[in-house]
Amino acid sequence: MQSAPNTPEPPPATPNLDPAEVERFGRLAAEWWDTKGRLKPLHDQGPARLGFIRDHLRRHFSIANEGLKPLAGLRIVDVGCGGGLVSEPLARLGATVTAIDPTIDSIAVARAHSASQGLDIDYRTTSIEELAASGAQFDAAVCMEVIEHVPDPAAFVRSIAEAVRPGGMLIFSTLNRTLKSYALAIVAAEYVLGWLPRGTHDWNRFVTTGELGQFLTQAGCNEPDCSGIIYDVMSDTWRLGNDTDVNYIAASSKPRG
Repeated sequence: MQSAPNTPEPPPATPNLDPAEVERFGRLAAEWWDTKGRLKPLHDQGPARLGFIRDHLRRHFSIANEGLKPLAGLRIVDVGCGGGLVSEPLARLGATVTAIDPTIDSIAVARAHSASQGLDIDYRTTSIEELAASGAQFDAAVCMEVIEHVPDPAAFVRSIAEAVRPGGMLIFSTLNRTLKSYALAIVAAEYVLGWLPRGTHDWNRFVTTGELGQFLTQAGCNEPDCSGIIYDVMSDTWRLGNDTDVNYIAASSKPRG
């Protein structure tokens, strides 16, 4: 009997990473949980972002639970989790969280901090490309302030969509590529006010709402629902609103097959 030919192994997934960006965030790893430090804007935006994520997931999955753990039963992957600033609140809301980041030092900080809080989060030093290639599937994926740092955002969105089951949801937050965002997110935030380290963002990599919508539909997902994340000067807080010219957050569903 003639033996069946060997089936070649598929090539390993290639991470969609910019080494310079990974190195820069590695240098910031020790500052992830410094609420008054150089990453303060991410902490300040946290409540607005989390409210959007919670409400869209509850609505999409028809969750009636209004208790302390409304996301119980949902499997969520946090893509580009950094130090766990979004992973931890999601876990507190009851979700089963897998959090991934290519930066070894950030994952180490995230693990240590979550352990100190008594939270069980599956932190992994890997890329979404590698995770999707493993066949892992989640109810939802969140990706906060990451897409503007990758070389190929369209491919990045496709990889995230591959890791979300049919009927699931993808949620992104990022910065719009507008003149207003250049003035406020680059010139003001990095050079005048010093809210972020200089060079944190490359305006040319900002993703417009139209581009994100195109990336999502090309990945087989629905048009996103977008909301602006707006800084209120008078109250020194961030809130959700209609103005998506600078920071925005978007939710898209994946059809049920």
